[in-house]
Amino acid sequence: MIYTVYILFSEKRNRYYIGCTSDLTKRLVRHRQKSKGFTGSASDWELKYKEEFSSKEAAYQRERVIKKWKSRKKIEQLIAEN
Repeated sequence: MIYTVYILFSEKRNRYYIGCTSDLTKRLVRHRQKSKGFTGSASDWELKYKEEFSSKEAAYQRERVIKKWKSRKKIEQLIAEN
């Protein structure tokens, strides 16, 4: 199974969202639906970046590293480099 760390961007909210999943297609559908939670208030989430891993642990570790940056500039640099 492949695990994906991904970064989404919403123009409406002008925010990034960082996540991890084993089924990116289904996860994107859920993010774009009206629901409770961080991504529920906007339906325009666009995939900007993804990294794939063969283990769940490696993917979650990478997700935590990116989330700890707490720097929009660093996230945008990562997106621009790929």
